[in-house]
Amino acid sequence: MPAPTPLRLIKSVAPVRICDHGGWTDTWFSGHGQICNIAVLPGAEVQLIAYPRASQRAQVQVYAENYAEHLAYDPAAWHLRPPLAHPHPLIAAALAEIAPPANLALDITIRSDIPAGASTGTSAAVTVALLGALAALHPAQRTPHAIAAAAHRVETVRLGLQCGIQDQLCAAYGGMNFIDMATYPHARVEQLGLPAALRRELERRLVLVFLGAAHQSSAVHTSVIARLEREGDASPILAGLRNCAVAARDALCAGNWHRLGQVMAANTELQRALHPALVSAQAQALIALAQAHGVVGWKVNGAGGAGGSVTLLCDAQPDAKHSLLAAIPRLDERLRVLPIVLSPEGLRVWEST
Repeated sequence: MPAPTPLRLIKSVAPVRICDHGGWTDTWFSGHGQICNIAVLPGAEVQLIAYPRASQRAQVQVYAENYAEHLAYDPAAWHLRPPLAHPHPLIAAALAEIAPPANLALDITIRSDIPAGASTGTSAAVTVALLGALAALHPAQRTPHAIAAAAHRVETVRLGLQCGIQDQLCAAYGGMNFIDMATYPHARVEQLGLPAALRRELERRLVLVFLGAAHQSSAVHTSVIARLEREGDASPILAGLRNCAVAARDALCAGNWHRLGQVMAANTELQRALHPALVSAQAQALIALAQAHGVVGWKVNGAGGAGGSVTLLCDAQPDAKHSLLAAIPRLDERLRVLPIVLSPEGLRVWEST
């Protein structure tokens, strides 16, 4: 039997998030919040090939490249098994959120050069990129905000997971964002339009270090959430985190790298105040090494805990940065510096031939 003729080839890319100030305030237990973050590449990539529907195969075939896994999904049967029982439940839930047209079969490839569990919102970027590609199969246009909201529903409603809103918004919008969440989960996104010279200088100074393992902190996060639920939106630590987001926004817009570094360090200390384990011993050792090499700022990415990653902000001297990069693997062979560039764009979807 001859292979079916492809009808459409759709590709999408969404960035990941680093240096998130005000994290923990974009949640239901915070109620309202302010977050300032930075979108970078590489992020998540999706390729979708649509064929005429054939009865002898599952409607969707997915190749999860990072896991070397081929998976078959039937979006119409989503409700027949518990959501988290699906292989790669985020993918299955996204396919249920924006189901492919009934007359099409899909071959989907998903990949990312950022390790899973790096605390950079990789899962949100994958979901945003996949939903963006799926939405292109339908005639109605969806805004970046609508795609981000759909990606958030995938995690919170379809999978019942604890999830803030900032990662999906960063993946959809790109750039440097100040997110003002008046009432969870409704937010306004202000994109910070830095001049090209400031963007280039920031990009030169930023270093992203993966700590060598996926973040593993569910028990710690459960404890923190219980504490913040008791304290409510008046929590002094949540107030401090919101203030960090405002201060980071102002420092970025002014190109004041010394001030930005101070805010990064202050935000990390507020994470530590939530729970000491949110800044792991491994992260602290990296921070101490970075301080010895003159960095002006350090931020434990995401919610924190064991594993994950740290963003460093170097000073103006290139030789100090080069010396730091050489010293990092000597500190701990598990540490990996991940090459990144700023992503002024968010979700990008295009059709190829």
